[in-house]
Amino acid sequence: MEQEGGKFLSFLLEDEEYGISIHKVKEIIGIMDITAIPKTPEFIRGVINLRGKIIPVLDLRLKFGLNEMEYNQRTCIIVVEVYFSGSSRLMGIIVDTVSEVVNIQKGEIEPPPQYDSRVEEGFLTGIGKIKDKVVLLLEIEKVLGSEDLVVLNEKQEAMLNV
Repeated sequence: MEQEGGKFLSFLLEDEEYGISIHKVKEIIGIMDITAIPKTPEFIRGVINLRGKIIPVLDLRLKFGLNEMEYNQRTCIIVVEVYFSGSSRLMGIIVDTVSEVVNIQKGEIEPPPQYDSRVEEGFLTGIGKIKDKVVLLLEIEKVLGSEDLVVLNEKQEAMLNV
């Protein structure tokens, strides 16, 4: 799938810069209390109550197999809108820090390399070139794979029906 150009929210995980389409981003919040959900994968941190809405949260570092890092004042939760089973829902992804909104033209985006990496196939839709740096562009629905969303959906419904 060829990545279109446009505006991307860039953020850091370790020393790598990633980007997701600004159209998927609903808001950026500081780290807050997260209620753990039992029997979920390690990278699923739990849920937050954001102005009365229960939003599942996952740690992108752990999802990508990176070392766990203690959260600090720069750690952010990016609230994104994902489409699952024909409907949209909000999810939070924890990142080390948010950088900026960047405009990347279609001509500045290379296709992702075809080799083994920490980022599973399909997560990466392209590599944006901005001046002297690169931004790894993510397809957030693929990052939050459908099986993860099914697990979260079931756990969330179970919690709400208690």
